[in-house]
Amino acid sequence: MYDVIIAGCGPTGAMLAAELRLHEVRVLVLEQDIEPASAARIVSLHIRSLELMAMRGLLDRLLARGRRRPAGAYFAAINKPAPGGLDSAHAFLLGIRQPDIVAILEAHAIALGAEVRRGAAVAAFTPDHDGVTVTLGSGERLRTRYLVGCDGGRSAVRKLLGVGFPGEPARNETLMGEMAADTPAEEIAATVAGIRGLSITPSGAGVYRIVVPAASVSDRADPPTIDDFAQRLRTLAGVDFGVHSPRWLSRFGDATRQADSYRAGRVLLAGDAAHIHPPIGGQGLNLGVQDAVNLGWKLAAQVRGWAPETLLDTYQSERHPVAAQVLDNTRAQTALLSPEPGAQAMRRLLIELMDIDEVNHRLLEKITGIGVRYDVGEGPELLGRRLPDLEIKTGRLYDLLHRGRGLLLDRTTRLTVGGWADRVDHLADPGAELDVPGLLLRPDGHVAWIGNDQADLDAHLTRWFGRPAD
Repeated sequence: MYDVIIAGCGPTGAMLAAELRLHEVRVLVLEQDIEPASAARIVSLHIRSLELMAMRGLLDRLLARGRRRPAGAYFAAINKPAPGGLDSAHAFLLGIRQPDIVAILEAHAIALGAEVRRGAAVAAFTPDHDGVTVTLGSGERLRTRYLVGCDGGRSAVRKLLGVGFPGEPARNETLMGEMAADTPAEEIAATVAGIRGLSITPSGAGVYRIVVPAASVSDRADPPTIDDFAQRLRTLAGVDFGVHSPRWLSRFGDATRQADSYRAGRVLLAGDAAHIHPPIGGQGLNLGVQDAVNLGWKLAAQVRGWAPETLLDTYQSERHPVAAQVLDNTRAQTALLSPEPGAQAMRRLLIELMDIDEVNHRLLEKITGIGVRYDVGEGPELLGRRLPDLEIKTGRLYDLLHRGRGLLLDRTTRLTVGGWADRVDHLADPGAELDVPGLLLRPDGHVAWIGNDQADLDAHLTRWFGRPAD
C-alpha cells in the first residue's frame, strides 16, 4: 500500500513527489506517457518559483540548463524594466526547456525514493474511509491512502471525481513553435508587418519563434505539425517562408477554468488539473509548482500523523484564491491584447501607468507570485508572506530549508522549538537582517508567526505543526 499516488509526472507531479519524500512518505507517480516529452518548449520560471527551487537546493541544476533574462512584469506583453527595490536574491526570469525542468524534478524525486511508473494511467478509483483503490488502464488495482491528480487540464482524476470545472471555454486557439525558415529575417519582418495576430521573431541563426492564430478551435491534445504552420502562414501572409526543421510545436487555447474544490476527502487536485488559463505571462507551470510546495508538507503531515485537524484544509483556502487571481489577470491581459479600439485605448493607458514604479511593482508581483500573502491571522505586513533569501550567519537562509522542515529564525536567542524539534529547525542569529525579534517559517517559506513570546510561539507551533513530541 502506498501513502500517496500521484497521477501525472509533469512539473507539478514531480515536485509534489519530491516534497512528500522529504518526509519519507511512500509515493508512486503514474505517468501515461511511456517516454518523457521531447518537445522542447521554452518556458519561464518566475521569481517565486526560482526561490522555491533555491529552498530545495535545485536552483543550480536549473540555471545550468536555462538562460537568465531580466525580471519584468511583461503584463499583456508590455515590456517594462523591473522597478528597483525587489526584495529577492533571485530577481530574474529563467528561460528553460520544459522537458529539462521535468527531468530535473523527476530525477530529484527518484533520488529521494519516489517510484515513477510510466505507461500507466488512472482509469478509475474508489475512495473509502481509510484510503483509495486506484484502477489502472491495464486493470491492475493499487491501494493508497491519498490520490492527487496532477494530470493536466484534461485531468482524468478530476473528471472521475466529478468536481465542477466552471469558467469559459476556448474561443480562440493559437499555434506556437520554433522552427527554421529559408527566408531572410528582413524579408520576413517586412512581410508580416501589420498582420494581426501573427508574430515571427528570431530565435537563433535561421531559426524563428512563430505565433500564429489557428484556423479553428480544436479539442486535440497532440501538438500541431509543421504543415499546419505552413498552411496558416500561406493563408495570413501569402507565403510560408520555407519553414522546416521544427524544434518544438504546440497549440494552446484561451479556455479559463478553475475547479470548484481542490479536495474531496482523500482525493486532491493540483496544477492544471485544478486550473487552466491562457499562457499569457507564463504563469501556469509556476502556479502548479507552487501548488505542489504548498500541498506537499501538509499532506505529508497528514500521512505522518502529526497534522493539526484543519491543516490539509488550508491547501484549498490558500491556493484556490491565488489561482483565481491568476485567472483574472490573464483575462485582463487577454482583453488588453485585443485589436479593438477600446482595448487598445486601455493598453495605451496602462503603458503610461506602468512608468509609475508602484504600478509596475504591483503587476510584477502578480505575474511572479512574490506578492502572495496567505491569511494566517492579523499581524505585521510580513506575516503570511514569503521571506526573501536573507544573508544569515551560516550563509543564505534558503540553504536551511532543503529538508522541507519549518524554521524558527530567532534574533533574541531565547526562544526554542522544544517538542517540535523533529519537525522544525532553530537558528539563533542576533545579526539576521530582520526588523522583528523572531519569526516562524513554514516549509514553503511563508511566515507563520512573528514575535518574542515563547507561549505565543508554542501556540503557533501547535497550529501549524501539531502537538509536540513527548
